Amino acid sequence: MARQHRYRAAVEWTGNRGDGTRTYTSYGRDHVIRAEGKPPVPGSSDPLFRGDAARYNPEELLLAALSACHMLWYLHLCSDAGVEVVAYADAPTGTVEERPDGAAEFAEVTLHPEVTVASGDLAAAEQLHDRAREKCWIARSMNFPVRHEPHVVRAAAPPVAARGT
Repeated sequence: MARQHRYRAAVEWTGNRGDGTRTYTSYGRDHVIRAEGKPPVPGSSDPLFRGDAARYNPEELLLAALSACHMLWYLHLCSDAGVEVVAYADAPTGTVEERPDGAAEFAEVTLHPEVTVASGDLAAAEQLHDRAREKCWIARSMNFPVRHEPHVVRAAAPPVAARGT
């Protein structure tokens, strides 16, 4: 039997301005995302859809979830392979295609990890992104391609004086 993992979160709409959803313009898109024991995350819709630009929208959260899952698997695989990662940053991008009826869906997401490696094989560090993509269960759950365009570099050696101390 396969192991199962269960997760819980709560989303509460906070955008009732007094008239509920009486009209499309009468309500706010604000909401709060919560998980037990963690700080709340302020959410809204994209500003294109009357949302608050100062709050996270679902599209950004999906990009962040894909990026974080890939990163965590990548770091795990690097650790197992003897590749010492000392810095990792990503700026994922995604394309949503909207249909004439207003329905929309993600067409693709591309991760752009910038990885700095202190020791270990750079070619292996590059290839481990493919394995991370195979392992990330969030990416595996999507019905659109999740690509990655990594940039892996060797960390600069510390100054000679710092090495001797």
